[in-house]
Amino acid sequence: MKILQIDHLGIAVNSIEEGQRFWTDVLGLPCEGAETVASQKVTTAFFPVGESEVELLESTAPDGPVAKYIEKRGEGIQHIAFRVENIEEALAELKAKGVRLIDETPRMGAGGARIAFLHPKSTSGVLVELCQR
Repeated sequence: MKILQIDHLGIAVNSIEEGQRFWTDVLGLPCEGAETVASQKVTTAFFPVGESEVELLESTAPDGPVAKYIEKRGEGIQHIAFRVENIEEALAELKAKGVRLIDETPRMGAGGARIAFLHPKSTSGVLVELCQR
C-alpha cells in the first residue's frame, strides 16, 4: 500500500455556515463550496490548506453518522483521511493484516473521490478514511 499524503481532516460540525466563520473569517481559508452526499447523510465543505484540506461535515439527518458522532462526542475532529495510490490494493493489504474494515469495497465520496473507512477498533480509536482521487 502506498500512502501519498494526508488528504484531509474531517471535522464534525452542527452547522457548516457557523463553522465557516472560523475557518474562513478568522483563518482566511477559502471555501471550495459545499456538496451533499445523500448516501452518507452529510453535507461537506472543503477548505484547502497546501496540498491537504479541512473538511467540515454537517449531518443532513438525525440518524446520520455525523449526527451520531456529535451526539456522543460533540463537535470536533471526526476522521483523518489518507490519499492512497490504489484503494483496492490498500483495502486488501489491510484486511490481510487483520485490520477491521467498515467498507470492504470503495464507495463514492465528496468531490468524486473513491473512499473507504477503517474501523476505529483497529486504529486506536481513530476513524481512518482511505481516499483515491
